[in-house]
Amino acid sequence: MTYRRAPVKAPRLSGMALKAMVNTLERGGVGPALVEKLMRDSGIEQWRELSAGDAPPVQYPLPPGAPPAETQTPVEQAARAVAASPVTPKRETVSAFARAYRDGSTDPVAVAHKVHEAIERLDAGADRLGLFIARKPEEVLRSAEASAERLRAGAPLSVFDGVPVVIKDELDLAGFPTTLGTTFRTEPARTDSTVAARLKAAGAVILGKANMQEIGINPIGLNPHHGAARNPWNRGHITGGSSSGSGAVVAAGLCPVSIGADGGGSIRIPAALCGIVGLKATWGRIPETGVPPLCWNVAHVGPLGLTVDDVAAAYAIVAGPDGHDVVARQQPPHHLSGFEDGALKGIRLGICTPYFEDADPDVVARCREAVRALTDAGATVVELPAPDLNTILWTHSCIILSEMAEAMLPQLKARASVFGLDSRTNLALGRHFRATDLIHALRHRHRLTRELLALMADVDVIVTPTTASTAPAIPEATLPAGESNLPVVDALMRFIRLANLTGCPALSVPAGFDRAGLPVGVHLMGRPYEEHLLLRLGRVVERATERRTPGIHVNVLP
Repeated sequence: MTYRRAPVKAPRLSGMALKAMVNTLERGGVGPALVEKLMRDSGIEQWRELSAGDAPPVQYPLPPGAPPAETQTPVEQAARAVAASPVTPKRETVSAFARAYRDGSTDPVAVAHKVHEAIERLDAGADRLGLFIARKPEEVLRSAEASAERLRAGAPLSVFDGVPVVIKDELDLAGFPTTLGTTFRTEPARTDSTVAARLKAAGAVILGKANMQEIGINPIGLNPHHGAARNPWNRGHITGGSSSGSGAVVAAGLCPVSIGADGGGSIRIPAALCGIVGLKATWGRIPETGVPPLCWNVAHVGPLGLTVDDVAAAYAIVAGPDGHDVVARQQPPHHLSGFEDGALKGIRLGICTPYFEDADPDVVARCREAVRALTDAGATVVELPAPDLNTILWTHSCIILSEMAEAMLPQLKARASVFGLDSRTNLALGRHFRATDLIHALRHRHRLTRELLALMADVDVIVTPTTASTAPAIPEATLPAGESNLPVVDALMRFIRLANLTGCPALSVPAGFDRAGLPVGVHLMGRPYEEHLLLRLGRVVERATERRTPGIHVNVLP
């Protein structure tokens, strides 16, 4: 198949023009006609006519996976990842926190005070970074005091005891509303999400709820209600979405690990644009219990971290079966087998050259250097056929937008104006998909998954850039409403969608910087339940790549 990418045919709109278009899309009669025209212009009819073969519209297309070569408890695995992490000056990793607490150079209470002071400085006033939606400093201090007491007694719960962590406001945290970046979800959660509960059980000090794109419906990361999340590398640029605050808090040094959610790149995109690491694990690997439903068939939650070892440690803690989540109920045990092994002889890297190179020149150059680091370690490159980007785009768009429109239907019926203009645009598109479109999309999802798994019989990972550009500038004149800019969305999501559609795990790792000093990410996608292999390769890239400190950054350890 020849590599082709259809150009995005959509005007860039903001202000009154965007508002007028949204009002038209939502109006009976002319609205559906306008939506249908926009979809036809973008190629939906070719997708509707494309055969899905014999693929049924199954809800769970992944194979069960093989058992691990070794079995350790989550706490033991997290400790292993931290122990493998090298001591690096000025890198406040989970390992650095654990060592500082154990050698007595600081304690969780002192760290909590320093983090609070830093947040007050960075997230207030005209130059605020827009990091948080909600915090309760008194609760943070109580949690830190409990951690400090355990550490003094020599009985920490895990290597995460006392380590600051931030959670995207898409996961329940008891006592906090899970706003999803909106203004209408105000009822506090009564219980913790499974991920939050597992972090608390490990002793992590949860600093609060991170800012996010409203209902996670756009990868840019601007929020009309809670402000634009700004990139610590250059506050005039986006962090990427929808886990926009989750990316920025790690890059700014407030914590070594945060939790995001990823229905269409929303962990990996902010990781790439903020110069950190982000893991979208296998679908169902990390439970979504306590995560309000938005996009059932493509949704994932997972960790962002300063380093690969930080992400590995967090993954060890939060992954694993959960009887309350039907998708996460049955899976092979998660593990980190061999992830410290930097010798990659026998590892095959799948690359489709024209697809890989369909990005800005600096991005391609840095990602080529990441591939060279992997081949220098013994890996080999296998050329792959071109992906069918139009099918991938429409299949993913149909599923995620249809499901989001269904999830938000009560609010849309009651009062659509509670949403920002960007969300209303996407929800109008989601409501316009037909029932036959959704079945068609689920069939193609199954077909694409089968084809990808067959392809990966001959390669171990597929390598691309994470995003086709570095962090775009924030369109300041359009704030707070933002804009509709589909070419930017396409550049951020071009390499992302297939991992969400198929449920295969994917990791974004820093690969260097462009000429403006903005971070570049390289994307590794693997077979189901082989997160350990992605982390292994990510460590090799990380150790060969220049790391810098953002211009906006704090140190909270001595």
